[in-house]
Amino acid sequence: MTAYPGPPERPRRLRGTPALRRLVSQTRLHPAELVLPVFVRDGITGPEPIGSMPGVVQHTPTSLVAAAREAVEAGVGGIMVFGVPRAQDKDAVGSVGLDPDGVLNAALRTLRTELGDDTVIMSDLCLDEFTDHGHCGLVDDAGRVDNDSTLEVYARMAVAQAEAGAHVVGPSGMMDGQVRVVRQALDAAGHQDISVLAYTAKYASGFYGPFREAVASTLQGDRATYQQDPANRTESLRELRLDLEEGADMVMVKPALPYLDVLSDVAAQSDVPVAAYQVSGEYAMIEAAASQGLLDRDRMVIETLTSIRRAGAQVVLSYYATTAARLLGG
Repeated sequence: MTAYPGPPERPRRLRGTPALRRLVSQTRLHPAELVLPVFVRDGITGPEPIGSMPGVVQHTPTSLVAAAREAVEAGVGGIMVFGVPRAQDKDAVGSVGLDPDGVLNAALRTLRTELGDDTVIMSDLCLDEFTDHGHCGLVDDAGRVDNDSTLEVYARMAVAQAEAGAHVVGPSGMMDGQVRVVRQALDAAGHQDISVLAYTAKYASGFYGPFREAVASTLQGDRATYQQDPANRTESLRELRLDLEEGADMVMVKPALPYLDVLSDVAAQSDVPVAAYQVSGEYAMIEAAASQGLLDRDRMVIETLTSIRRAGAQVVLSYYATTAARLLGG
């Protein structure tokens, strides 16, 4: 019998040692590409654990600064700040989101004072945390989210957040025309240097469940009339075109892992940096499986973040940002 000569090509040659694998690695994850989402809550005396997100807390202003410093020291590239007001401060129009002394704007001011330009301070520009109905916009008499009246509020919020110290504002409500209105408002107020991170493809996803606890959401119903249908793919490219035309400096896909195809599509066509958000449900699933010993938590953190980068994200928002930075040796 003639001996089998062996396969003509041997891809395994480049996998034989850790050094070889490092040499030919096509996707590299770096702490500077990560952004840590954080929650600051009004009226608490110490950090409050979020039950559905083990290891994540609602911060006081003091603990927020400590967490931000920790992230900076680990090499994390930025902080995305969400405000959680007291229940009695919420109203139908989200007034506390415009208040210079409201929980979010006060936190932005504190972070900018304490950290200056040592990190990129980003702010969530949306109404859902601040409204008593929990929607991302103003609701009309028929119970519908009114796109254009909401835009007027977003414009004022953008200016308030810029004046509070945000380097980047992130309009996340998926209102038509939100990027244009925010850009125009910032420019008119003399904040031409403030960047806009557009939530370009934000899907009406079940993966946001734990986030609702994190921001003490009062939402009844859903956001299907303004967030994207999970069944749709090319619609995201229309949203991308519009956001770029309206002046977005960066664009984002949210959630990340269930929408890597969309992320890849957006990255292929965008001429500005592309971000992706590894959302609360993605985090919670890893934590739940790891707690049962079903998977290696640290390995999954790096693998999932790498997959998001591989699909085309230049920036990744993740509750694991500081953890991952340490694992990477940042």
